[in-house]
Amino acid sequence: MARAAHTIFLLSPASLGGRRATILLRSEAAFPLARALKSSAGAPVGEVFAFLSGLYFRGKARYASVFARPPRGVPGALVITSGEGLIPLDEHVDADRLRTLAAIPIDASERRYLEPLLRGALELDARAGARCRIVLLGSIATGKYVEPLHAVFGERLLFPSDFVGRGDMSRGGLLLRCADAGAELGYVPVMGAVRHGARPARLPPRRRPPSA
Repeated sequence: MARAAHTIFLLSPASLGGRRATILLRSEAAFPLARALKSSAGAPVGEVFAFLSGLYFRGKARYASVFARPPRGVPGALVITSGEGLIPLDEHVDADRLRTLAAIPIDASERRYLEPLLRGALELDARAGARCRIVLLGSIATGKYVEPLHAVFGERLLFPSDFVGRGDMSRGGLLLRCADAGAELGYVPVMGAVRHGARPARLPPRRRPPSA
């Protein structure tokens, strides 16, 4: 595929029901991110999900920040949420908003998840235009992300072919290494692609750039 003029990344969310979410949202939590969430200003959803998910989400966010090429006025990276469709990485959320999202399952049969996602995807499609690539940085093994997004974006919905066979930690490490090196991965259409494969060789140790 020829290099596209524009590329936008859609990032799968972090789990809001795990141990780290409990730590972050507990009333006595006093570290900076927890304090920010308790304030009226909240904290950027990208920072919150990076705390909750660790390496995988950090890799997705860093990679998207390096390689996104959005049309003017459109965010280069948006996060899929359980009840608010697509929101920019830098949008602020507070503790109450996170708890509301945590109560909605990410399931294609759940209207509270599906309908906002479809609305957000349709709005993005209209703003981004027909020539913009939409790259999913998330699981393609199930239909919870793929089916709604493909219904809107069709063959423009792509994913990194190097994701096949890798677990979440390996994907996160791969994305960080690519961002460090300025080496963008190759993308293929989600529909019709091989979604399961043999586990690739382990990644070599990451050599952080001097500025990291």
